[in-house]
Amino acid sequence: MARENRSWGYRRIQGELIGLGHRVAASTDWTILKRAGLDPAPRRSGPTWRRFLAAQAHAILPVDFAHVDTVVLCRLYIMIVIEHGTRRIHPAGITAHPTGAWVTQQARNLLMNLGDRAEQFRFLIRDRDSKFTPAFDAVFTGADIGIIRTPVRAPRANAIAERWIGTLRQKCLDHLLITGPPQRSTPAALLIGAVLGAATIMIRPVTPSTMAVALCGATLLVAAVGVLALWLLRHG
Repeated sequence: MARENRSWGYRRIQGELIGLGHRVAASTDWTILKRAGLDPAPRRSGPTWRRFLAAQAHAILPVDFAHVDTVVLCRLYIMIVIEHGTRRIHPAGITAHPTGAWVTQQARNLLMNLGDRAEQFRFLIRDRDSKFTPAFDAVFTGADIGIIRTPVRAPRANAIAERWIGTLRQKCLDHLLITGPPQRSTPAALLIGAVLGAATIMIRPVTPSTMAVALCGATLLVAAVGVLALWLLRHG
């Protein structure tokens, strides 16, 4: 059945067998296909994902979001675009409110910054985040760049972006306290500027004293929010 229908995966085959009156578990189908030397359906109809990435590395742009939590409990989102072949990083922007319109504008800015080099790219890899709207996709399809959406809960499909974001957090952001307002003069802010391409947030190195101040500030903020919520419940 798998050889005659190359686009069928083991779950599709399981469903067909159930329709014929044969109740077989999906894991059993997978084991039988594996022993017969048959790869999963997509691999039978084309190259593997690894081979595709290797062959088209110079034409691929992975994109993803990293996030950073400030000491005042505000989350900042960093949009990162990477040239797969050279690993060159393009920090698209930083915002606390990554709306569809904002993300679409960052896509336009990216193509403008790439200039004539944009013609070499043919594929953009992204996940299924709702921040990537049809308008965002249209910006790239208008430049003859196809959109490839990764499978659900498959971070390895966009491993280049995921690995870089993990390195950014482990080597840099986890060792700093981000307080929010822009300030380009501090050495730490200049370090982040070198990493991200634009120092748009104020950063301070983590020390015992700054950590204590941050924890006290966060505790007071949570307490204030709790008092306000209680007052609203009583007088609302």
